[in-house]
Amino acid sequence: MKVLPTEIADVLLLEPRVFGDERGFFLESWNAREFNRAVGSDVQFVQDNHSRSARGVLRGLHYQITQPQGKLVRVVQGRVFDVAVDLRKSSATFGRWFGAELSDRNFRQLWLPPGVAHGFLVLSDSADFLYKTTNYYAPQDERCIIWNDPEIGIDWPLDSEPILSTKDKLGVSFSKAEVFA
Repeated sequence: MKVLPTEIADVLLLEPRVFGDERGFFLESWNAREFNRAVGSDVQFVQDNHSRSARGVLRGLHYQITQPQGKLVRVVQGRVFDVAVDLRKSSATFGRWFGAELSDRNFRQLWLPPGVAHGFLVLSDSADFLYKTTNYYAPQDERCIIWNDPEIGIDWPLDSEPILSTKDKLGVSFSKAEVFA
């Protein structure tokens, strides 16, 4: 596995080794020993999630405040523009964002440690998105920052208005968001 640092402290872009021939391909999508070596700690995942979204759907920017989740995310069908925003005041990259394309062709995964908000925009007709989390989903604990907050300034690759859930339309600005110490 190739580990690529990003502009945000502790957020990593992971590229698994892919073995392919005329029959198809094989890759190791998860290996605890290799992953823990890459992130420098013993991460324990407790939940796997799978979502499917149509072109133009934008989800996020989501996080949990008192039960923060680390997330390992990947796309198994389609393409998304995946985004992380650092919400850790103690981090040198507090308030910065990073975005990368994840797809069923590049096999990339993104590690988002606890304290980082997450969102994505679907670029293909549809996308199946898988992610592992280090803490259980707690709806009462979930927070959302508005996707287009000018203070964060995410450069989403939009060609029209995104399709948003009611929750995402009601996201707060970065300046009003609860953040981590």
